[in-house]
Amino acid sequence: QVQLVESGGGLVQAGGSLRLSCAASVSIFSISVMAWYRQAPGKQRKLVATITTGGNTNYADSVKGRFTISRDNAKNTVYLQMNTLKPEDTAVYYCNAASLIGNPWGQGTQVTVSS
Repeated sequence: QVQLVESGGGLVQAGGSLRLSCAASVSIFSISVMAWYRQAPGKQRKLVATITTGGNTNYADSVKGRFTISRDNAKNTVYLQMNTLKPEDTAVYYCNAASLIGNPWGQGTQVTVSS
């Protein structure tokens, strides 16, 4: 199991920015695909962005052009830079190893965007 700790969430106004961090207990270089997910109130957890060891990224349509996923292998950390935040981005954000089946979820970090 890979332990993951999310941080960086908070309360921001619409149009603002936040950078989320995800610290992993193992070298993320050994994890082929890292991902950020989010779960809004009353909604299912959804995939937000992915990044591979090769640096390939993919984004949900709802965040494309506004969010950027990146990884720092030396720090065993994955980031999610969120710009031009919208109220609909409000959710608990989680990171996980998308390529590891059944890896447990962390506590996530709350992002609240006010209008």
